[in-house]
Amino acid sequence: MAEKKGIKVMANNRKAFHDYFVEDRYEAGIELKGTEVKSVRAGTLNLKDSYVIAKNGEAYVHSMHISPYDKGNIFNHDPDRPKRLLLHKREIVKLAALAAQDGYALVPLSVYFKDAKVKVELGVCKGKKNYDKREAAAQRDAKRQIDRAMRERY
Repeated sequence: MAEKKGIKVMANNRKAFHDYFVEDRYEAGIELKGTEVKSVRAGTLNLKDSYVIAKNGEAYVHSMHISPYDKGNIFNHDPDRPKRLLLHKREIVKLAALAAQDGYALVPLSVYFKDAKVKVELGVCKGKKNYDKREAAAQRDAKRQIDRAMRERY
């Protein structure tokens, strides 16, 4: 079977953009077991409330739920197990240093297929305060009203 080229997004973490300012992005591979890849291909994964911990030279994503594969029977794996991220050692050290700063977190932003390989987009994020969230909502509403007015005008 020929490898498929291009990028196909399987899941986005929309809550991360609501709760955090994304300051930097990294691409990482992810170590999955057999039936987990089939479940990801079916789109049965959830990134809400997931986070990354980088320590001891390894990075793991926690609380990333990949539902068991329907036809997997005994070969299915624990849906909430920590999944190892595939990064270079220097990248892991850099991410661990960034996450150690006060107010910063490593958050998976999306999971996608890139040339038939599962990839995770990581964000180095700084937490938003409530007034930041209200300001973002007000800007979104203002933009929506402007777009609506422009459509009515033309």
